[in-house]
Amino acid sequence: MTRIPYIPLDPELEAPSYARPGDAGADLRSTITVEIQPGERVLVPTGIALALPDGFAAFVHPRSGLALRHGLSIVNTPGTIDAGYRGEIMVLLINLDQTQAITIERGDRIAQMVIQRVETVEFVPVEELSDSARGSGGYGSSGGHRSINIDQKG
Repeated sequence: MTRIPYIPLDPELEAPSYARPGDAGADLRSTITVEIQPGERVLVPTGIALALPDGFAAFVHPRSGLALRHGLSIVNTPGTIDAGYRGEIMVLLINLDQTQAITIERGDRIAQMVIQRVETVEFVPVEELSDSARGSGGYGSSGGHRSINIDQKG
């Protein structure tokens, strides 16, 4: 198990934690109470700062239950926390519900943070790329829904 040092900037709040054994995402909590109007974005502090080791990054994802029940999501999902960042983890929430405001209470679980190993690469210019089964097929090229009919030639 990798140990991640963190500073509890709001010691009254619970530390990031996993709801169940085997969960990939550790819950992050709000340090504030805020009402988010339909279509509104709000930057919500979590009360923690991390020291991720080189070769790791944290990715902040929406909580599926909040997304389903209230339309709450994250604007830049997943939010990326680089190993060199030492400031407070903040979550940019958005209320996607068209009619109802959402109230986030202090201490509410608002997002999940997944910590992963990441590779740093060197980008090397070449004249052409090797062939692959997919080639340059992009958006919708593999089908998956009857409404997708993208002409790859234009």
